Amino acid sequence: MSEKELRDKVNGLLDENMVKGYSKTAGRHFHYTKPSPSSYPFQFFWDTCFHAFILTALNRADMAKKHLQSLFSLQNEDGFVGHMIYWNNVFPKRYTDIFQSKPGLKWKLFKTHMSALLQPPLVAQAVQKVFMASNDLEFLKEMLPKLKKFYNWIAINRDFEGKGLISIISPFESGIDWKPSFDEVVNFSSKKANWCLFIKIIWVDFRNFINNYNGRKIYKQGYFIVKEVGFNTIYAQNLLAMHQLCEKLGDPDAQIYKSRYDQTVKSILKVMYDKETAAFYDVHGKDNKKIKVLTPTIFFPAVIKDIPTDISKKVLQNHFFNKEEFDVPYPIPSVSINHPAFDPNQSLYIWRGPTWILYNWFMHKHLMENGWEKEAHKLIESIKQLIEISGFREYYNPFTGEGHGARDFTWSGLVLDMIQMEKNKEL
Repeated sequence: MSEKELRDKVNGLLDENMVKGYSKTAGRHFHYTKPSPSSYPFQFFWDTCFHAFILTALNRADMAKKHLQSLFSLQNEDGFVGHMIYWNNVFPKRYTDIFQSKPGLKWKLFKTHMSALLQPPLVAQAVQKVFMASNDLEFLKEMLPKLKKFYNWIAINRDFEGKGLISIISPFESGIDWKPSFDEVVNFSSKKANWCLFIKIIWVDFRNFINNYNGRKIYKQGYFIVKEVGFNTIYAQNLLAMHQLCEKLGDPDAQIYKSRYDQTVKSILKVMYDKETAAFYDVHGKDNKKIKVLTPTIFFPAVIKDIPTDISKKVLQNHFFNKEEFDVPYPIPSVSINHPAFDPNQSLYIWRGPTWILYNWFMHKHLMENGWEKEAHKLIESIKQLIEISGFREYYNPFTGEGHGARDFTWSGLVLDMIQMEKNKEL
């Protein structure tokens, strides 16, 4: 498939999944792209950020702006933005997702509203990407105050210990919903996912619902307090992006975000890194117990520029390039292939084996810029082959390339951002 054919296919997919309209109950216009037209029809937080990267790679920065403006159009006064917005479509695909909204909404639950959960806070980098492509200062001036309120909300409400690490209160806040490292937290020991795991995970959301998503109350009860590596890596990267965006506008708060970034990176190294196994692990509880399960997030912090180079290299060499863990024909599998939970096939319990494009996109830039150009390009070629074999699917078998999950799923379009990065490096 030529690059032009690939661009045309991605462009067509996004246009087919794109919706716009007006919510009378919210008094707001909306414009976003569904991750999948039937399986995921709502506006999702980090999916919208992914779409901003894809649209920018397609030279459609103005459309990316509309998506990001729509994402923040229901932002609470305190700065919170939920992981899903139900625009004129208030019934979740899974009825248990009702527990992901506040009971205090009452009758408003049946109108346009946001969920009460977070998702990985990728939006500062998304805004930065769009700004760098458009050089639109007015857009940046519009978005920066909203971003500041959002990241301040996270720091105030989810850095429970004040040491720079953010806790998630539901597996679904990680964006990696059924990640095997959460099994230990909910006392699931069967390894292969089943209905018992479903009940245990939904029970977490139900308890949050009963607690009206009061963060301090949930923290005190301690039934699901996880500092997840992926979430905190993205948080650190976006604090640095906030520092840079503030500097661009001469905002005096720039140093606040740089100080938070420094603290978060220091805590990631201190709390999450395990020298013996050369991996970064999720931790849970108030005593920060490491959950030693090998998923791709064990090497996520390697992309942070202030993580020592020797640590980054060791993590990648020990795990990323290990044929018994993550080095497979179609990378990157969502759990090490030698883990008991590994299942490469379609399942309700996603993120427990198959390859997800997010991982390739996330690691590509670091590999490309740190001496692993061949390996970085392999991630691009793998995605192109997966699209050729199975089309635009939610996830793929890491050995055969067979597509699974949602159809007409947009994330594979991130390959265009990866291609653009390689072109920019060659200039």
